[in-house]
Amino acid sequence: MAAMGKTVLDSGWLAARFTEVGLDGVQLTTTRPPAGPSAPWMEAVVPGTVLGTLVKNKLVPDPFYGLNNEAILDIADSGREFYTFWFFTTFQCKLSGNQHVDLNFRAINYSGEVYVNGHKKILHKGMFRRHTFDITDILHPDGKNMLAVLIYPPDHPGKIPPEGGQGGDHEIGKDVAAQYVEGWDWMTPIRDRNTGIWDEVSITVTGPVKVIDPHLVSSFFDKFTRVYLHTTLELENKSSWVAECSLNLQVSTDLEGSVCMVEHLQTQKVSVPPGKCVKYTFPPAFFYKPNLWWPNGMGKQSLYNVGITVDVKGYGESDSWAHPFGFRKIENTIDKATGGRLFKVNGEPIFIRGGNWILSDGLLCLSKKRYETDIKFHADMNFNMIRCWGGGLAERPEFYHYCDLYGLLVWQEFWITGDCDGRGDPVSNPNGPLDHDLFLLCAKDTIMLLRNHPSLALWVGGNEQTPPDDINNALRSYLKLHPLFRSSNELSGLSEDLTLESDDPSQYLDGTRVYIQGSMWDGFANGKGDFTDGPYEIQNPEDFFKDNFYNYGFNPEVGSVGVPVAATIRATMPPEGWQIPLFKKQSNGYTQEISNPIWDYHKYIPYSKPGKVHDQIELYGSAKDLNDFCEKAQLVNYIQYRALLEGWASRMWTKYTGVLIWKTQNPWTGLRGQFYDHLLSQTAGFYGCRCAAEPIHVQLNLATYNIEVVNTSSSQLSDVAVEASIWDLDGECPYYKVFETLLLPPKKVTQITEMKYPKTKTAKPVYFLLLKLFNKSNAHVISRNFYWLHLPGGDYKLLESYRTKRVPLKITSQVMISGSTYKVQMHVKNMSAEPQKKTLSLENRLAADTCDSKDFDRNLTGAAEATPSNQQVGLLSRISRVFSRGENGPRVVETNGNDSGVAFFMYFSVHAAKEDHEVGEDTRILPVHYSDNYFSLVPGEAMVINISFQVPEGVTPRVTLHGWNHHGAHSIL
Repeated sequence: MAAMGKTVLDSGWLAARFTEVGLDGVQLTTTRPPAGPSAPWMEAVVPGTVLGTLVKNKLVPDPFYGLNNEAILDIADSGREFYTFWFFTTFQCKLSGNQHVDLNFRAINYSGEVYVNGHKKILHKGMFRRHTFDITDILHPDGKNMLAVLIYPPDHPGKIPPEGGQGGDHEIGKDVAAQYVEGWDWMTPIRDRNTGIWDEVSITVTGPVKVIDPHLVSSFFDKFTRVYLHTTLELENKSSWVAECSLNLQVSTDLEGSVCMVEHLQTQKVSVPPGKCVKYTFPPAFFYKPNLWWPNGMGKQSLYNVGITVDVKGYGESDSWAHPFGFRKIENTIDKATGGRLFKVNGEPIFIRGGNWILSDGLLCLSKKRYETDIKFHADMNFNMIRCWGGGLAERPEFYHYCDLYGLLVWQEFWITGDCDGRGDPVSNPNGPLDHDLFLLCAKDTIMLLRNHPSLALWVGGNEQTPPDDINNALRSYLKLHPLFRSSNELSGLSEDLTLESDDPSQYLDGTRVYIQGSMWDGFANGKGDFTDGPYEIQNPEDFFKDNFYNYGFNPEVGSVGVPVAATIRATMPPEGWQIPLFKKQSNGYTQEISNPIWDYHKYIPYSKPGKVHDQIELYGSAKDLNDFCEKAQLVNYIQYRALLEGWASRMWTKYTGVLIWKTQNPWTGLRGQFYDHLLSQTAGFYGCRCAAEPIHVQLNLATYNIEVVNTSSSQLSDVAVEASIWDLDGECPYYKVFETLLLPPKKVTQITEMKYPKTKTAKPVYFLLLKLFNKSNAHVISRNFYWLHLPGGDYKLLESYRTKRVPLKITSQVMISGSTYKVQMHVKNMSAEPQKKTLSLENRLAADTCDSKDFDRNLTGAAEATPSNQQVGLLSRISRVFSRGENGPRVVETNGNDSGVAFFMYFSVHAAKEDHEVGEDTRILPVHYSDNYFSLVPGEAMVINISFQVPEGVTPRVTLHGWNHHGAHSIL
């Protein structure tokens, strides 16, 4: 008897080019199966693509390295047959009486044929649809089965014009497929257009009755104290007799360990005719004050386990289904004050700060591990929304699972972009894909696949374009709201008995989320579809705060630079790509950056915009080499993106309701618009965003020089104070002030004072500003923000000589090792002598010395809390308790230095400990999660940094600390 449930078929696959096999699918799955990975057969990547398989077998070079992609034959030149491939595997499945088995493809690209033990099935066209085949009657009695799949590329792969362009020649827009594959201004073309079995393949074994696509919906009454869970599903009876079923619904919550608590349990009797599929709706399940699911920064992401089982009389359990579910209500309307789209979650307005997303990997090398890192990175940046751009994917359930866990709201677009569906050069087809019915079939199936995820917040017709009228109207109909979800106000006008009526909200295809026809309509950009998103280039940081920077309430795309660290450049390019741009002075006084051809190919955006923005790297002096250029670029990345988000937050609710940055990452080794690179190494912009987007944040308005506190939370803060201190390059503190007894209302920006130091006669040309918001009662730091600033019209060139400073540090480290996972806690203190100023009272020094306490990792419990530096013994004892299972005690490293001053722009990195390595070899261990990085410490100040990473087998990690004036990459661990 086969085991009930799903078995994923993700190993043991072989692949071969169709033209090199010379056999049909019947032969391959009966008398002539491949013997193994011998020509023309090779080990295959499934899920994955043809190009991914060719790269794995080293038959083509890595297309993400240097100019390698130019050496790979494009489908426009090779013809579709070149990338038409067979995929083959075997699987075990031996059934007993009344068991049934389905073969499932969650997605393929673009069409194909399936053969199981000599029997043929058709994989119909469309990249975003599921395929399920009942193979019960064609399995071998001995349980040994053969599966061959022939995959055809998209029908209209298109050609790549010599000048490139958005979506190439736009032909891919005629198919229902991802459009980025013909290249964009941030992406090179994908040569096989992502042909392959790119998503999960599985078999599912059930009894005579199968559960299909349950739909879960929660409705709320009495200010979220009275909640109902609505559930509708389909039951398919695969037998030839009437199935008398007991249908069970269980809702539980996880407690300690493997213990769970059942919150609700009900059983219903259902009769299903032979060979039929019936829809069944459970009576609404009542909950009193359940734990709600909140977005990142607003509360916990509470999830309940919803399980459904069907028992058939005379058989027993026939099928089961389970899904984590979050009770939450998402609303969005056009805000009258700003004209921007205003989102509410559980009745609370949420100021949107997030990013645009294409996909994890351009070759569709998607995995749970990668998805978790991607989404956790976004949560670490304090983002609360991800927009899945219309030229990319309908994202996978694993993506949504981690968005559920980490609290990222998702804006999901369908597969329309203006570039491929109505404009461009040449002008593309405005009528969308050729087959509108296929588009709608894929859309409907995508809705059913994703609708149970609490993170899914919004459906949008397309990017910078609306779908054709018939598709748009059909999507509106599919996604019409149930009456319970139509009002943005309280439900006072609706009957409390509505939950018990036959029009149950779970009977809708979705019914709970608003549908917007395009990314620049109805509260986004100017709301009318005109091109009012962007800009996408380097900006003067102070401009983000000015009235005329962006005129509309919600910007769905604003982008900028994103050069990674030098190690990534060396790891992804040959030495000729390590040449930094030439800086060419123009007659108007601005600098033009001229980059090398490899950087151009990887879509580099300069750090200057001649005529508008002076080169932001040159502000720090001439870049000497790649290391110097990239380090200065990180300084700019930090300032650029912190200013962007702080500028938007400064006008929260008065001018803006949200902003999405273009983009958070690159699906390949690109050199623009990213907070972490394709190798998963963060840029300093990552930490600039993390700082600026914290829920309660103290900041400097770079246009007015007012100190402000942004409170995006629902709580009022009282008895808090803001500490402002200025530090010069000599380690002195010429300005220090504490603004006490503040009252910070919820959802408001509070003006504290103007920072007048730059207007004083004694102001230094370059100086540091440290802002801290803290509780007066216990000196706990709520928000910390560090700036490096120059006087108007100046630059940062004095920081070049500041590199020679030797600022003493004391770093205490403790490690906990569990299997391959390392959790490291670093306590870093600037040991410089503090200035003896009368203005530095004991209370204020406690605030100045408070350690950073942000807990960056949900899996790290008991992280050290904010602790004054004069309580080091207490801190270290707590560290020892947290890491009590560690093999070693605390390790202390002290760096020599007789200078006093700011320890500037320090960052940790993790490497494999190797005595000898080749030039350009990347020894970094990635990914790494840091509670903070690219941080600075004033004299006497301390900070705790938490670090978490996994180490490959047989590798010993080495944690190093680098800094602007901290040299030699000191090994701390």
